[in-house]
Amino acid sequence: MEKQYTEEERYYNARKRVEDIKGFYGNLIAFIVVNAGLLVINLVTSPQYLWFLWPLLWWGIGVVFHGMKVFNYMPFFSKDWEEKKIKEFIEKEEQTKNTWK
Repeated sequence: MEKQYTEEERYYNARKRVEDIKGFYGNLIAFIVVNAGLLVINLVTSPQYLWFLWPLLWWGIGVVFHGMKVFNYMPFFSKDWEEKKIKEFIEKEEQTKNTWK
């Protein structure tokens, strides 16, 4: 059964989605600017060792996961997945209650 949302709930959900997208783009811009700065610092101070790659790699992984979440590309942790798991746990709990009676 599909839940019916009020106009206010739809507005709230849309606003939250826009805020999430803005947060992602802010993170992406910071990632680019900071890592460009780290690249310059690295090449000026110690070009023989490219240490800037470590923060680039780890922060980059975080940016990718952030983007996947914001743009709903989390195959295992989507809202549908959560709903299915909740229903599954409720059904299991009901079954165990019925077997103890």
